[in-house]
Amino acid sequence: MLIHPEINPVALQLGPIAVHWYGLTYLAAFGLFMWLGNLRLRHEPFASLTGAQAWSKRDVEDILFLGVMGVVLGGRIGYCLFYKPDYYAAHPLEVFAVWQGGMSFHGGLLGVIASMLWFAHSRKRPWLQVADFVAPCVPTGLAAGRIGNFINGELWGRLASPDLSWGMVFRGAGDAPRHPSQIYQFLLEGLLLFVLLWLYARQPRQRGQVAAAFLLGYGVFRFIAEYFREPDAFLGLLGLGLSMGQWLCLPMIFGGIGLWLWARANSPKV
Repeated sequence: MLIHPEINPVALQLGPIAVHWYGLTYLAAFGLFMWLGNLRLRHEPFASLTGAQAWSKRDVEDILFLGVMGVVLGGRIGYCLFYKPDYYAAHPLEVFAVWQGGMSFHGGLLGVIASMLWFAHSRKRPWLQVADFVAPCVPTGLAAGRIGNFINGELWGRLASPDLSWGMVFRGAGDAPRHPSQIYQFLLEGLLLFVLLWLYARQPRQRGQVAAAFLLGYGVFRFIAEYFREPDAFLGLLGLGLSMGQWLCLPMIFGGIGLWLWARANSPKV
């Protein structure tokens, strides 16, 4: 049995300014996106596009900026709507109190989709081409975020067997060992999903299939990881013994399958 190291969430204190580890993981996520996005510019079909359809480093920067806006706005609004709609309906001004915590990946995903739609419209590019470009660059950012969750000792896992050698005791969660579900998510929806998507995207695919693979892959891996993650205390388990996270993953899984099949039948190979 392991004990969570209780890492100070403040990485650096500069007078009144506190630099948190969680903020640094966000910076790492943005930096990884820029690096991987610039690598994607060398991959087909993006490397051979010319004229108005050509991709550049400026496009990567603009997508990142819009994506950050989508993550923050969508993540916050999604949390308020998906997890505590009654509370925020009664306290609407607290929707803006982001310093109190509360972000939803699935809401952030919807925000990113909206930002990609705007980017595609403004650049007169096919939306699914934009989605295919972005999808393989996302999982490393998710992995960085899970490291931040682990450092903060939050979003811990469900109770584990005392015989589990990597079971971990988290402060605020009692004295019993729990699954370090942040690490499970780091490995599954972060590193493993990145490797699979990056390799899948290197071969010619129908437009939309890479984005579909992301939806399906994340949905499946997150659904699995939720069996080891402690449900939100104010929600618990919902219908069929599934968590809110699992219910929100089901549309991603079916949507990914549907988009992949549609793309195979209707989209050009790129």
